[in-house]
Amino acid sequence: MMIKNNVGFSQFNAGFKSTLGIFALFLSALFLTACGEVASLPVSAGVGANPTLPAPNKSLIPTVNIAPAQGWPNTTMPIPAAGTRVAAFASGLEHPRWMTVLPNGDVLVAETNAPPKADGGGIRGWVMGMVMKRAGAGVPSANRITLLRDVDGDGVSDMRLAFLEGLYSPFGMALVGNHLYVANANAIVRFNYTEGDKKIADPGEKIIDLPSGINHHWTKNIIANADGSKLYVTVGSNSNVAENGMQAEFERAAILEVDIKTSTYRIFASGLRNPNGMAWEPMSNTLFTVVNERDEIGGDLVPDYLTSVQDGAFYGWPYSYYGQHVDERVQPPQPDLVAKAIAPDYALGSHTASLGLAASQGTTLPDTFANGMFIGQHGSWNRKPRSGYKVIFVPFLNGKPTGLPIDVLTGFLSAQGDAYGRPVGVALDKSGALLVADDVGNTIWRVTASTP
Repeated sequence: MMIKNNVGFSQFNAGFKSTLGIFALFLSALFLTACGEVASLPVSAGVGANPTLPAPNKSLIPTVNIAPAQGWPNTTMPIPAAGTRVAAFASGLEHPRWMTVLPNGDVLVAETNAPPKADGGGIRGWVMGMVMKRAGAGVPSANRITLLRDVDGDGVSDMRLAFLEGLYSPFGMALVGNHLYVANANAIVRFNYTEGDKKIADPGEKIIDLPSGINHHWTKNIIANADGSKLYVTVGSNSNVAENGMQAEFERAAILEVDIKTSTYRIFASGLRNPNGMAWEPMSNTLFTVVNERDEIGGDLVPDYLTSVQDGAFYGWPYSYYGQHVDERVQPPQPDLVAKAIAPDYALGSHTASLGLAASQGTTLPDTFANGMFIGQHGSWNRKPRSGYKVIFVPFLNGKPTGLPIDVLTGFLSAQGDAYGRPVGVALDKSGALLVADDVGNTIWRVTASTP
């Protein structure tokens, strides 16, 4: 009996020491970021149709190099591309993340953040929560969609109203006929809408439940097809590389296709770690998405990407990345699945956190931006030096991304490396100007041509 007790105490003691060790490692990662791995390649090496993919660089302590949130000082604004100018369309918002533009020109903005974690996330979750708080993402969710209206047409919102309240970490929105669909973190809800409405007070109707819980990636975006019969829904993974087990990833890391008439859905494409923005390429009417790839195997891996989404396709996560490059951290391996993995179309740089996506069709920006897609890059936490923290434009040719990206809006980081702002959602307003949601600067920026 004494032996069993000693063994039990030894096991407890070993487990306690292990927990303390993990705790110490993550505290080291958080506060001693100078010890983290430094990327050996420029961000540009991980950009384009054929990115450089070096060997993984797994370190005991992951690099944590977040830009502390500062907000915009007076008179300071992002830096626009040549031939364009930028101004604030609306400011003083509460963590604006996503937008949709209604036919009458009203702009709906999701003021939102992650829902509370049911399990607290453990030690790792606690540490990552501290990291996110430092990055400006630790604020409570307003759970609100706000309506912005430019009444006098001067390019600045002069009407701001609480359009929908009491939501659950809302993100994506889509107007189909006389119904507005909202993607909460746990469900898609449908509301009646009449053009010009300033507020929706009815509770709405739930269409389908969405995977929720743990909420490692909580944002759910939606987009409708041309005839309004289907919705496509992004559902990010519940982990970095399935460390919570594949049972926690059921119907996640995927894009779902929802039949609006029957309120049924199916998996349209899978193996997409954290898809967010979606847009239709106008020439081919092909669905495109931007995807946040995995972390903690070096500053040069893995590039986030822009890709067309093929019906029934598998894109690798968690077993492989960028096609069939095996991630050895994931056990047991699945070579049969890896053999089916499709490489994405276009890399956007490692750890850029590319989130927003909007096709440029109808833009009134200079001709340089006539054919392609705008992308909001929220910015890295797992790379030194930092990457992202800007809005870019990827040119398209014959319906496919090609060439080098063009910086549209930069200057989101101070000279000291603090974050004035972090771009997320992007959208074209009714006039063809580019709107950018900035969740650290609490601003919607509006980019127009220098010469109308």
